[in-house]
Amino acid sequence: QVQLVESGGGLVQPGGSLRLSCAASRSIFSIYPMAWYRRAPGKQRELVAAITSGGRTNYVDSVKGRFTISRDNAKNTVYLQMNSLKPEDTAVYYCSADAQYAKVVTKGGDYWGQGTQVTVSS
Repeated sequence: QVQLVESGGGLVQPGGSLRLSCAASRSIFSIYPMAWYRRAPGKQRELVAAITSGGRTNYVDSVKGRFTISRDNAKNTVYLQMNSLKPEDTAVYYCSADAQYAKVVTKGGDYWGQGTQVTVSS
């Protein structure tokens, strides 16, 4: 019954890189917009990046130039490449999906993964 599964989190030093993956169980997700959210300790959940079914992307200002969202629809997988990581990037990262882009990038979609922990520390 699990339909979205994140992986790739871990512990990395400042300036390092990680690539997160979100694997979807059904091909219907290939036509859905997808997004990455994160929740840091004591903070509200925030949108990090979003991608349409056609590959158009958007990012929160704090990660522009450092993070890249992409998708491989043949593999039903969305990625978040995270470079030049900073301690303030430490959070649990979640992927989300739904049929409507506006819903995905505001409240979040009806479909969520379990989250993967990213810790940036020396």
